[in-house]
Amino acid sequence: MRLNLPDFDIKITREADKSVKVYDCLRGKSVALTPEEYVRQHFVNYLITVKGYRQSLMANEVSLRLNGTARRCDTIVYTRDLRPLVVIEYKAPDITINQKVFDQIARYNSVIHAPWLIVSNGISHYCCRYISEAGEYRFMRDIPMWDELLQSQQ
Repeated sequence: MRLNLPDFDIKITREADKSVKVYDCLRGKSVALTPEEYVRQHFVNYLITVKGYRQSLMANEVSLRLNGTARRCDTIVYTRDLRPLVVIEYKAPDITINQKVFDQIARYNSVIHAPWLIVSNGISHYCCRYISEAGEYRFMRDIPMWDELLQSQQ
């Protein structure tokens, strides 16, 4: 599967029961390899190796409660004092990024309150900054570097 992300040495294994798993460096364990998980692993690698994000300040599959229902946010990037900085939602490469996907991440962010949102299907990537004073999202041309994110918080 060809993504619009850098290749890397993804660690895929076939289990005795014939299931296929991929090692997730953030969770520290192997998880089921789905198309969405394939995107997640490539995108996390991209953020760490290209954009300079800190692996120690990232978490996958973060639980949250939304309207009394348990949900999971795909990835959250935290500040050094562990405040949510970026919420990331992944989709499989064959899923079109549309308004429904942005509505989903915006609902999650109504609980998390991160100033940055990213959505990716591994081919198309969208990043926006939530301007709380204006109650609006501003789309960026590119995914910010780690240092740019930190500067935006000062």
